[in-house]
Amino acid sequence: MFPELISARELQRPIDAFVNGLVMQYSDVLRAITRPLLDLLIWSDNLLRQSPWWTIVLAVMAIAWLGSRKWRFSLVMGALLCSLGAIGLWEASMQTLSLMLVAVVFSVLIGIPVGIAMASFRWVRTVMLPVLDVMQTMPSFVYLIPVVMLFNLGKLAALFATVIYAVPPVIRLTDLGIRLVDAEVLEASRSFGASRTRQLFGVQLPLAMPNIMAGINQTTMMALAMVVIASMIGVRGLGYEVLQGINRLQVGRGLLAGLGIVVLAIIFDRITQQFGRRQSERRA
Repeated sequence: MFPELISARELQRPIDAFVNGLVMQYSDVLRAITRPLLDLLIWSDNLLRQSPWWTIVLAVMAIAWLGSRKWRFSLVMGALLCSLGAIGLWEASMQTLSLMLVAVVFSVLIGIPVGIAMASFRWVRTVMLPVLDVMQTMPSFVYLIPVVMLFNLGKLAALFATVIYAVPPVIRLTDLGIRLVDAEVLEASRSFGASRTRQLFGVQLPLAMPNIMAGINQTTMMALAMVVIASMIGVRGLGYEVLQGINRLQVGRGLLAGLGIVVLAIIFDRITQQFGRRQSERRA
């Protein structure tokens, strides 16, 4: 055996003590602070589940048309969404969709400013790159443990775990898109007297938008990939159906729920790709 210099238990003990101390001292405060987030999750869940199914379908078709300007594409997206209801997965799909949408919104609100900061300040990029590497490579079950300890089982813990897992792509691609803006374009804008802020919002962000949309696309897919893991901490939806299929050895139940996740992934992947394509055409 390899000679053990430090016992694994000795390394684990201070980590466990630190997390337990956080839970004992700050869990009640954190839950009180994050109560509006829980209310938002409950509201979005109730909104999607209680709205007439045809309004959700029309909303998705409208978003698809805005991205593509193709009515056939919009009809296909609407038909795919209707297929979830046709196989009895409408309510579970809406539960999954509500968590995914809130997680994507928060990931974008966090990711784009951080990506801008990384592109603007070298020291921020130096600090954030290893953090993003850890976030993308660390198994999600590892950071799920302290999140559950701090926020209990349920939607709130799933939201934080999903955001941690899904936010790196939009950060990286926002940073990349801004840094790929041609230096000659920036020099031309400076020659016309543009300030740094006007350069950012008037030149860099519009030109980086195809990359940012690609980041949002990847963030959406990664948020959807967390639904099965979220089901393990008490979140209902398509992931819960997959988990129940595993626990009860019901292959059909797990397969249908898995196909439902695939359908949602196709819908949002294609719609975000269409928005990215339109941004690329505008840039051209």
